[in-house]
Amino acid sequence: IKSVYLGYDFLTVTKYAEAHWNHLQTPIFGAIMDFYASNREVMTDVPQITDTTILDDDDEVVAMIKELLESRIRPAVQEDGGDIKYVGYEEESGIVTVQLAGSCVGCPSSSVTLKNGVENMLMHYIPEVTGVVSLEEEEEEDGSDGEDGDGTSGEVVVEQSSSSVEEKKKMKTYQDKLAAVGIPFSD
Repeated sequence: IKSVYLGYDFLTVTKYAEAHWNHLQTPIFGAIMDFYASNREVMTDVPQITDTTILDDDDEVVAMIKELLESRIRPAVQEDGGDIKYVGYEEESGIVTVQLAGSCVGCPSSSVTLKNGVENMLMHYIPEVTGVVSLEEEEEEDGSDGEDGDGTSGEVVVEQSSSSVEEKKKMKTYQDKLAAVGIPFSD
């Protein structure tokens, strides 16, 4: 699993290209169901300071950027299982920096969304904005060799069952469970 993004009313799981969904669906669904069965809180209704919280030291342009991101742009992006986060604004150049998250990371149409959607809207409502750029997700943010400090890789290892009949039975059960709770799935 490359990443898990938890939105207010959705969950996006992103896998590495070499992994196959049919080998990942059952363990992912099991982990989600185990968590919900534990009755632990996933999210709270307590307001938190986020990337789009307008702070006292934000100037008028930054406040307007954050307001547009929160009220108009973010809901549209979240409909597709992604998110957009405010990173910064360079007053001299007029460039807004954002970071895409969830299913937007690595999506071929994200650059079109960024330029035709986000940039056009911000430039329309805020004349000081001259462009929008996205921070690219780095493979290894800490600059290490991919190990977690304990000598192990941070990757999730999923083993394939040797019995294909048993695998199909589990998958059918998994798909039935998803359908029962109204969660669509795709290969």
